[in-house]
Amino acid sequence: MNFNMSPNQIYNNQLSAAMTWLSKQNNTVFLGQAVKYSGTGMFNSLTEVPEELKIEFPIAENFQVGYSIGLALAGTVPISIFPRWNFLICATDQLVNHLDKLPLMSVGEYNPKVIIRVAVGSEMPVDPQDQHKGNFSQAFRSMFKTVDVIELNSPEDILSSYKYAYYRQDKKSTILVEFPDFGK
Repeated sequence: MNFNMSPNQIYNNQLSAAMTWLSKQNNTVFLGQAVKYSGTGMFNSLTEVPEELKIEFPIAENFQVGYSIGLALAGTVPISIFPRWNFLICATDQLVNHLDKLPLMSVGEYNPKVIIRVAVGSEMPVDPQDQHKGNFSQAFRSMFKTVDVIELNSPEDILSSYKYAYYRQDKKSTILVEFPDFGK
């Protein structure tokens, strides 16, 4: 570990390492806004991910989660990327009524494993105000029966949590919550 780096740089380096590791697995794909083209802070963590594994999405959060479910049912492990919790709220129907409940409704026959990356909105260098910096982890935990929500509270949590989400044998989907202002 480089001791000349700030805690935030270390955190972001670990995010990049996790995305690079995921991209080397044989069945992953990355989708979301600003996946192929810059526009959010998450873009920088995807620079080592091959372009052919990236699917750029318009602002269509509900559709993106539905598409991710379809990819998962077909055997792909999608890494579905949302730059802020406040945007992921737009996909609550797909998250709560479909991704979370499909294993229950199908009595375990259909278990889509989706990895969702979401960030608590950064307040640096400009505070985006309340509509863009919420952390809704606890609220969604209370609605889910089969989807896990893991908050990445330190750099040491990042790679191991993404590996856990990828390798988990119970085929559950996982939402991994990132904190871009870590250490600031």
